[in-house]
Amino acid sequence: QVQLVESGGGLVQPGGSLRLSCAVSQNILMFYIMGWYRQAPGKQRELVASISSGSSTNYADSVKGRFTISRDNAKNTVYLQMNSLKAEDSAVYYCNGRRFSGDSWGQGTQVTVSS
Repeated sequence: QVQLVESGGGLVQPGGSLRLSCAVSQNILMFYIMGWYRQAPGKQRELVASISSGSSTNYADSVKGRFTISRDNAKNTVYLQMNSLKAEDSAVYYCNGRRFSGDSWGQGTQVTVSS
């Protein structure tokens, strides 16, 4: 069974940066789209950014211009570079892989933006 493992979360001050990584245990190209979602306490999980197998990207309005999603197929890894972080970016961030047979999820990594 394919596994998605996130890393790179942590505590950062407002205005700071973090880079999240999502390592896929099998060929990442099995997923036609990879995405990063987040869920804050008491809120629904929301899409932050996605990238297709052809590297087309999509971003939530709240992160446009601050976050960048990218992928390295040779490393079976997807990244989320997060700059100019705000307190409202604090959440558990989840990696998602979508294929025709369904979705696969990572376990999540906590991002806390606080002074």
